[in-house]
Amino acid sequence: MPSTAQSPELGEPLDPLPREFAALMRPEIPGLIKEIGVEIERAYPVYAHLFNGPHSDAIRQGVEQALAAFVDRVDRPGAQPALRDELLRQFGRVEAYEGRDLDTLQGAYRLGARIALRRAKSIGRTYNLSPTLILAFADALFAYVDELESLSREGYLTVQTRAVSDLAALRRKLLHLVVAGPPLPRATIAELCQEASWQLPAECTLIALRPPAGGVAQARLDRDVLADLGLPHPHLLVPGPLTAERRAMLDTALAGTPAVLGLTVPTAQAAHSLRWSRRVLQLIDDGVVADAPVVRCEDHLTTLWLLSDPALMAQLAQRELAPLDGLSGTRRERLVETLRVHVSTRAPAEQVGEMLGVHAQTVRYRLRNLDNHFGDRLLDPDHRFALEAALRSLHLHSRKRTD
Repeated sequence: MPSTAQSPELGEPLDPLPREFAALMRPEIPGLIKEIGVEIERAYPVYAHLFNGPHSDAIRQGVEQALAAFVDRVDRPGAQPALRDELLRQFGRVEAYEGRDLDTLQGAYRLGARIALRRAKSIGRTYNLSPTLILAFADALFAYVDELESLSREGYLTVQTRAVSDLAALRRKLLHLVVAGPPLPRATIAELCQEASWQLPAECTLIALRPPAGGVAQARLDRDVLADLGLPHPHLLVPGPLTAERRAMLDTALAGTPAVLGLTVPTAQAAHSLRWSRRVLQLIDDGVVADAPVVRCEDHLTTLWLLSDPALMAQLAQRELAPLDGLSGTRRERLVETLRVHVSTRAPAEQVGEMLGVHAQTVRYRLRNLDNHFGDRLLDPDHRFALEAALRSLHLHSRKRTD
């Protein structure tokens, strides 16, 4: 079998790998993504803040696209991975924004390839694949890494060749560094602030915009507002709190573009403000938070908390509502809803009945049933607090399913 050590042209099929090999590789992708992420963080600690920052989803999507595109090309020679290409160029742009050369990123790519090759050798042993096939896989894999590096180099050079006098580019770079997550690279930011004529504030407010943000009138933004409207998840940074003057400016500049106003936080915590505001955007899409042209994070802090870890909250609900496990579905649902209103409002039976649309006597009957099932747990402050949190979370999830 001939060697494929020479790098193929971009998009060239990865012969001589048989298409059947793709079926063995594809189930390995999720595990490889996790393993590659762990190993890269260990080998290159400089990437830890990126893997755990607000751009972590895009980074993991890029790794997934790179792996999936390789498998797709084995399965369907000639496949055009447009999304992968753009994400890999973005990786290069991030390196340029953060002031690194490409050696670190190239090293990470080659580490990922070695991990993938190790997995392929394990598959080979499991399915008794020939050593010749594994060698062909290795040749094709490292030729593919050359392709990934070439795409990232394109993105890197796009930023590198941009004129230093491009104030907008400098400020986008500043924005990226500030929201990348702590610890802030203080020396780099201080130098950029001087070049971009921008003063690092003690605190700031992040604003998540619903894409596309092409309707935002960037010229109407205050001069000290940092913006990157071309990202898949566009956002703004406003120095300081959102005063009445800032809000009026935003109303004019946003021009109807839906936005979520994050919390005002110390600038070192800007990544948190952006993460929370993006989460509220998602909750709006899910029907949990009511839609509006402008939504404030501070109005939905309890919802953010209750839905921050759904799996953990499900465990809490399972524990706290265990006394009702033996009941039928309909009866259990009625008691749970009555308990939710009773615990959260502490209102008398008549008022609870009005909220539920049932007679007060029905409420009293249900409350007696609940006392029989829960006993003293409803009187214990810790259990009552945990129960209320679990019931509120379940109610929010039911809105997500039904709205």
